[in-house]
Amino acid sequence: MTFEWTDKDARAVDTARILAADAVEKVGNGHPGTPISLAPVAYLLYQKVMNTDPADDKWIGRDRFVLSAGHASLTQYTQLYLAGLGLELDDLKALRTWGAKTPGHPEYGHTAFVETTTGPLGAGISNAVGMAMAARRERGLFDPEAPQGESPFDHFVYTIAGDGCLQEGVASEASSLAATQNLGNLVLIYDDNRITIEGETDISFTEDVSARYAAYGWHVQHVDWTNGGTEYREDIEALYEAIEAAKAVTDKPSFIKLTTVIGWPLPTKQGNHSVHGSKIGGDEIAALKDALGFAQEPFAVDEAAVAHARANAAERGRAARAAWDEKFATWQTGNEDGVALLQRVQARKLPADLALPVFEEGKKATRAASGEVLSALAPQLPELWGGSADLAGSNNTTMKGEPSFLPAERVTKDWAGNPYGRTLHFGIREHAMGGIINGINLSGLTRAYGGTFLVFADYMRPAVRLAALMQTPSVFVWTHDSVGVGEDGPTHQPIEHLASLRAIPGLDVVRPADANETSVAWGEILRRTDRPAGLILSRQDLRTVARGEKYASADGLAQGGYVLSEATGDLQVILIASGSEVEVALDAQELLEADGVGARVVSMPCQEWFDEQTAEYRESVLPAAVTARVSVEAGISMGWAKYVGAAGASVSIEHFGASASGAKCFEEFGITAANVADVARSVLA
Repeated sequence: MTFEWTDKDARAVDTARILAADAVEKVGNGHPGTPISLAPVAYLLYQKVMNTDPADDKWIGRDRFVLSAGHASLTQYTQLYLAGLGLELDDLKALRTWGAKTPGHPEYGHTAFVETTTGPLGAGISNAVGMAMAARRERGLFDPEAPQGESPFDHFVYTIAGDGCLQEGVASEASSLAATQNLGNLVLIYDDNRITIEGETDISFTEDVSARYAAYGWHVQHVDWTNGGTEYREDIEALYEAIEAAKAVTDKPSFIKLTTVIGWPLPTKQGNHSVHGSKIGGDEIAALKDALGFAQEPFAVDEAAVAHARANAAERGRAARAAWDEKFATWQTGNEDGVALLQRVQARKLPADLALPVFEEGKKATRAASGEVLSALAPQLPELWGGSADLAGSNNTTMKGEPSFLPAERVTKDWAGNPYGRTLHFGIREHAMGGIINGINLSGLTRAYGGTFLVFADYMRPAVRLAALMQTPSVFVWTHDSVGVGEDGPTHQPIEHLASLRAIPGLDVVRPADANETSVAWGEILRRTDRPAGLILSRQDLRTVARGEKYASADGLAQGGYVLSEATGDLQVILIASGSEVEVALDAQELLEADGVGARVVSMPCQEWFDEQTAEYRESVLPAAVTARVSVEAGISMGWAKYVGAAGASVSIEHFGASASGAKCFEEFGITAANVADVARSVLA
């Protein structure tokens, strides 16, 4: 394709610069420097490179754009305005104000055509890697035989990152894995402006970033708009050619280092870190408008330039959509199963006849039960896939017999696979794993999960928080959930983690008590598509409760908390427990009832789900008249007070663990039936 850049294009770019400066000046805060200097980059992507349909922000065939440098949100907002992608001038005027479509950082689900919430630096790179991986898996799921680039499921993922992004560890983790996965559909443009909040990056960031990405295995190019520091010239055609060259490399992700000056062409403040995160000032804006030939009034747009940009975006969008529609119609022909699957996953529905395993009495770790559930789900849910941060054998996250998601040359004697496989290997990269899972699930046509030990949820907490913020249905499998881990000791024994994760708004923390609760938990988590979930599983074997006359069905898990075992005789005390401590509570119930104390055992695997239930249901499980209550959980008691009340008590662990067998740790720390029964008696007294 012949590159064309007209005076109207240049004028539209300058309009974006003026809008960025004025928007920040109006609200009094923000990040104008990068949106001003990167305006031509973003314009090039939206107007000359990416396939986007202004009429449909959920179009399957669209290219994805991720602004990893999310603080520079106006870089994207101004282009959404120019291209007619859901934003108008009043939206830019309302930047960073209550209810605006233009919040301080791009927010998924809040602003149309924003693919992911960014702002925490580097996170967007991990999301982009996930989106690129998802595109390949989606192609393999729906259209594996199509020639490269000819499937309606083929698309590119573009991301813009800055110096801050590339200093964050999550960017390194994700970029390393992207190269291992040969993600030829991923293009990262690095804004090399050598400025962060504290000033020039010489004080903290001096590595050769291009060499680093080449070492990862990326295809690397450099476009220098400073011409070695001799003169500044925005060679937009050179950047376009670099992007086209990147798209032609199908076996590697592409890294384009673009050397710029932050805030160019501001007359006196270009290159100064003051324009990174502060308004520019009226005098400087006036001088900029004089230099660019704009009227001296706020938001003085060039209407002809806006009209040109919108007409171009609309025309390109129509053409791209028409070409895609033709491919899609061809794909649909004679492909009833594929069409039905696509419609189901787009509707975020499970099969009506989904069958979950039922486990017999015995002993089984919930991590082992989870692995069996996943294997049973595999043939029923082809869209479900996932893996582990190098802990597959411990987390039991591998669906039995499913191939690895790997380029052919990466297959090993231990792991067979192919580029369209289903078992993910994240390596020891928990933070990137979380961000990649989010990116996969944001892509929309598959559902991904990832596992590690619960204690290492700390490494990936930012990604979990972002999943909750975006209401993305990511599934985090966290095993080895208590001091029951045993001999690995306190570094590997979670204590504060359950309370810490429950503190994240919008995250479902699900800790099943046995194998059957684990099976029901997977079904319930997969049914809920408007939020992420953490599935908390045991290392040690747990009693598979004999459901029937004495013990209630595990289906009660769907309510978050339910009466597992009712008191014999008058109800005097309620024992509330989660996970491995439920069997401790059941044993304590027997001790109490042997003394004539009527004790009810409530299994509460998910506080979030329980709190959603009606007041009547919650009263039926935890009647207000029964104030004698004891919670039992092998972690800190924070968060249990709202259930046990002022008259109740918690059996908990308020300190770090120890290196000994799990059983010994439980005994020494009082997570025993005898201690629970004693605490219950003291509460009654």
